[in-house]
Amino acid sequence: YSFCMCPGGIIAPCGTAQGEVVTNGWSPSRRNNPFANSGFVTEIKISDLGNLNPKFGALAALQFQKNVEQKAFEQGGKNLSAPAQRMGDFINNKTSNDLPQSSYQCGLESVDLRTVLPPFVYQSLQEGLTQLGKKTPQYLTNEAVLVATESRTSSPIRIPRDHNTLMHSQIAGLFPCAEGAGYAGGIVSAAIDGEKCAEAVAAFFKQ
Repeated sequence: YSFCMCPGGIIAPCGTAQGEVVTNGWSPSRRNNPFANSGFVTEIKISDLGNLNPKFGALAALQFQKNVEQKAFEQGGKNLSAPAQRMGDFINNKTSNDLPQSSYQCGLESVDLRTVLPPFVYQSLQEGLTQLGKKTPQYLTNEAVLVATESRTSSPIRIPRDHNTLMHSQIAGLFPCAEGAGYAGGIVSAAIDGEKCAEAVAAFFKQ
């Protein structure tokens, strides 16, 4: 599914460590940038983590995310350029001969994104984009460019909490909340979860 459509948007580098490429998108208040950008998300289940599960335990998904971000760095040329591919070329497993202009200031590197994304991820994205093109053909265009990778739409680790009280299952008065705790994946869902947690906190202190 798609999320976070940014009219007049900018794709920004958002890595937090050396040797990784992470992107995110935003819009300036005037929405006057000549580009637009949107994220596309595919589901990742615990079963998709394979041999990372026994080795990294609760941090397996974090390691999965790290592996993809490091591959993006390597394939992008190890200089913060982001690996990218035109949409039609991505669907057809074809490395793009050239790339259109982009708002990503660190530059783009034409790459077959199969060298960056795990097979089940790019296959899911290929199918999703193909279905999108059937519903809205104008969006399925080789003028669009896929930039890898926005890998932090939500936390790869979930802090446990009680389903009813929204409080940590072992620490009274601690309310894990929204994206950082693993209970949201975007502005709206984070706001909704924040409202729920605020109500739970108020109820806790009324006791």
